[in-house]
Amino acid sequence: MRALTYNASRDQFIIKSLPKPQIETEWDVVVKVDVVALNPVDAKVYLWKGMVANMDDNFVGGLDVAGEIVEVGNKVIEWDVGDKVLYHGNMRRTQGGLAEYAVHDSRTLIEHPNIDSAVAAATPCAGWTAWCALVDKLDIANRDSIFIAGGSGGVGSFAIQLAKHYKVPTIITTCSTKNHAYVKGLGASHCIDYLKSDVASEVNEIMQGTGVEVALDCVGGDNDILCSEVLGYQGQMVELVQVVRPEAYEDVFLRGLSFHQLSLGSGHVNHRRGRNAIVSAGNAFNQLLEQGEILIPQLNIISLDQAADALTEIREQRTVGKVVVAF
Repeated sequence: MRALTYNASRDQFIIKSLPKPQIETEWDVVVKVDVVALNPVDAKVYLWKGMVANMDDNFVGGLDVAGEIVEVGNKVIEWDVGDKVLYHGNMRRTQGGLAEYAVHDSRTLIEHPNIDSAVAAATPCAGWTAWCALVDKLDIANRDSIFIAGGSGGVGSFAIQLAKHYKVPTIITTCSTKNHAYVKGLGASHCIDYLKSDVASEVNEIMQGTGVEVALDCVGGDNDILCSEVLGYQGQMVELVQVVRPEAYEDVFLRGLSFHQLSLGSGHVNHRRGRNAIVSAGNAFNQLLEQGEILIPQLNIISLDQAADALTEIREQRTVGKVVVAF
């Protein structure tokens, strides 16, 4: 089969011909890949090496897969050959979706939604993360304001749409000026160019000094400090990129701030509760997709031969919307 492999010694993505992967555990299925999405975490595979045992130059990444089951392990009882499925993969495994066939634990599969596979595959990593952040952590249905650092990226674009779906009146986000129309089309009420503005001051002006109720950091760097700065009394923040550092935030105790850590893929290694969290987010998000409540306004469908260059662009943060590889 054709696969896009990662050569760790040269930090390069290279297309190779590999044998079709085999089931590794009794819970596994082999999936014929229809579409695999590209995400920042796929582009930054050089950071995975400490989590992947025996990563060699035949390592295949690609976490978000829509496809069809072609083989099942001995303990798989809920799925059959021929079933159409969608999943968010486990980065600790070596047979990912950037190939004609992939291997995955059946216990975190969900049924393929009744939509196009390219759209479905574009959602798990970013969309399910946004769901867990806003719904599970931040109780977005009962909020009046949110600040999202990085609204034009994958998670940010889904987070804006979820906040709009739950009728949050004030949705403030950061992005470059060229992407303001894009994020406003998703539902943002206010867009701030982080390159040209004092973001905290602008948020303070929008909120008339009260701060936002909740914040989401989709970018990393010092954006956790920014998110904490714009929170109002008893505000809550979700950090997606790095570890929260309350000691760096101002007046944490006096303002009664709370902080959440979130890593969707960690569910794979946290037993039944972790696996169920992934499945629950996926099924809930799929309902919104099927109802047309969540859209992929900028979807770029490419071939496997184009995937290496696309991953480089994603690593350098030069993409807007979602990129998927169709086989």
